Amino acid sequence: MFYSFRFLFLSIITCFYVLGPSCSQLQYPCKPPYDKYQFCDTSLPIKTRAKSLISLLTLDEKIRQLSDNATQISRLGIPAYEWWSESLHGIATNGPGISFNGTIQSATGFPQVILTAAAFNRTLWREIAKAVAVEARAMYNLGQAGLTFFAPNINIFRDPRWGRGQETPGEDPMVTSAYAIEYVTGFQGQNQRGSKHPYRERRFLNDDDQRSGSLMLSACCKHYTAYDLEKWGGHTRYDFDAKVTKQDMEDTYQPPFKSCIVQGRASCLMCSYNRVNGIPACADRDLLHKARNDWGFKGYITSDCDAVATIFENNNFTKTKEEAVAVALKAGTDINCGTYMLRHMKSAIDQGKVLEEDIDRALFNLFSVLLQLGLFDGNPARRQFGNLGSQNVCSSEHKTLALEAAMQGIVLLKNNQKFLPWNKNDISSVAIIGPMANTMNIGGDYTGFSCNPESILQGLKNYVKDTFYAAGCQDVPCNSTAGIPEALSIAKEAEYVIVVAGLDLSQETEDLDRYSLLLPGHQMALIRAVASVSKKPVVLVLTGGGPVDVSFAEGDQQIASIIWIGYPGETGGKALSQILFGEYNPGGRLPMTWYPESFTSIPMTDMSMRADPSRGYPGRTYRFYTGERVYGFGHGLSYTNFNYKILSAPERLSLSGQVKGKSRRFPSLIMGT
Repeated sequence: MFYSFRFLFLSIITCFYVLGPSCSQLQYPCKPPYDKYQFCDTSLPIKTRAKSLISLLTLDEKIRQLSDNATQISRLGIPAYEWWSESLHGIATNGPGISFNGTIQSATGFPQVILTAAAFNRTLWREIAKAVAVEARAMYNLGQAGLTFFAPNINIFRDPRWGRGQETPGEDPMVTSAYAIEYVTGFQGQNQRGSKHPYRERRFLNDDDQRSGSLMLSACCKHYTAYDLEKWGGHTRYDFDAKVTKQDMEDTYQPPFKSCIVQGRASCLMCSYNRVNGIPACADRDLLHKARNDWGFKGYITSDCDAVATIFENNNFTKTKEEAVAVALKAGTDINCGTYMLRHMKSAIDQGKVLEEDIDRALFNLFSVLLQLGLFDGNPARRQFGNLGSQNVCSSEHKTLALEAAMQGIVLLKNNQKFLPWNKNDISSVAIIGPMANTMNIGGDYTGFSCNPESILQGLKNYVKDTFYAAGCQDVPCNSTAGIPEALSIAKEAEYVIVVAGLDLSQETEDLDRYSLLLPGHQMALIRAVASVSKKPVVLVLTGGGPVDVSFAEGDQQIASIIWIGYPGETGGKALSQILFGEYNPGGRLPMTWYPESFTSIPMTDMSMRADPSRGYPGRTYRFYTGERVYGFGHGLSYTNFNYKILSAPERLSLSGQVKGKSRRFPSLIMGT
């Protein structure tokens, strides 16, 4: 999202108009005497109600609905509505549609998506989405949230330096597609009706699917498409032109979005800031119409926040501001998260660049979703989900699920000589070192206020009484060695030593990409120094959502075990401790390739997936990358020994097929052993 003073301003507006002066009083349409309007009649089809509402609006009122902060229409009894709320891995504070200043002051903080993806568990993904939805709907009932949320992020984690890779399910299109389906169906409260198999493709929704109250909440597939660069090499996400081949588009970048729409039946699609082959995504008619015409999308399309502005301001794609809002609207962008359409649509109409019927089409898509959410059905307390409240937020069930998610996702990367698990009854003392060991901010980006956050240090103290702590580095950037002597002192005295290193949001986040894959600052020196003086080999715990080159640690015999915990959320301390002491057997697998530092010689701007030896290009992701790896996609160890044996397999496969205009037989494929 695009951040500015606008965020604070809209938060105040949303609090007063949408949530009420106390930020806890829910305002809703169709209260008496306004419930006599046709758009309030729940017995009528959604299409009829939406068209009726549009017909009652003046042109100025229509234009004021084209912003995420939709203006109230007092004469019809319709309060203002904020479309922008966030729920990536729990209710987040990023969007102005959310307020924790009310009855509910915290929400369950689930692990960041990249760690949850490492569980490779579709059931878990759906259960998390359902839990987040319950808390979101409860907050709506208390006037502290909207009904439309901008999640999930289903872009492919193509480059290890990407600051938002942590928000995604990883680098594999099939895994990302599966995650999209589970999140959206779980969050929106949908059933896969009419299908014996829950993931059978349904290309188009029936009219029966668009009925009042058919959606619990609205999920939004973002960011459409080929978006995976924040700020790198003189390029920013606001002006970057992603040059993508048709093949890469079809087999890498687009499948998650198709699955999110066709099988997940998402009600929202967000177009991204960047250009795709020269055209800004929110102005690309072919791109947006593909979703509606080929995939049967029937929801609303929102721009990323201020992405309509970037069409003119950053990309210089149009000559005027009016042309920018016109090209976005006509391409299929229904609503501008931001104010560009709000400010320039009237003059675009006056100049003949936009017709009122273009706005009506966008409003039909917007109101159709709000009607499906039951926003125009009167008092929500008397409708479906009206019983959800504060008792459903931060429940023991949800906190247990957050713990389970963290434990399932944590990946054991190295475990020499079965150094782990430890027996807590046999350990006299533990030293834990590293700035991320004693912080509760281990949820990654797009987080809210967690229920009962616990640091890694706190979690460990519950198992070992004599636990000693030293930061080693003042912070994660670790630009000074001043704290290393203290770390060495406790490392020499303790029986066992844990070093917590890696990344935090100072290294990777929205609007911030990395240039190096090495550990920041003097972290490597700290780890080596501690390992050299400890009585026994040390355990290295790595935080962060992006890959790091820890080749030095993989080859160091004084570093017995390496554990990646990503951003584990509020239960991270307990989850790690249960794994260290063998109460939980780790089973997570990496959802992305971990590249060596040498990979940083490859421009982040090269969108090609496949290797090209002629120009020394090694390709990207486990599907195409031909270079050296620190750890491969799917890598992960366990405390259990496994043996794999292929019982039988064919030695030869023969494929045949035809192409239009010319028939030919494909050669036989020889299977290797």
